[in-house]
Amino acid sequence: MQRIGKALSITPSNGIIIKTETPPKIGCEVADENLTIVGKVFDIIGPVSSPYAVIKPNIKNPTTLLNKPLYALLSKTRSRR
Repeated sequence: MQRIGKALSITPSNGIIIKTETPPKIGCEVADENLTIVGKVFDIIGPVSSPYAVIKPNIKNPTTLLNKPLYALLSKTRSRR
């Protein structure tokens, strides 16, 4: 689990904008502090020096996540032998 950052705003299409501390990979799952999965990383936008992540939520009311920290769930990959 890796901290992404705090949810800053909600777009008109219900995307969650996060100012990232460490940019996650597109498609990784995002959870709140209770480890409840709230969506997936949809896009990374902005300058390379300070990127923002757009999260596509799978919850009904994404405004409840504003100003709360969100975390990327790191996928477990199998090693090839």
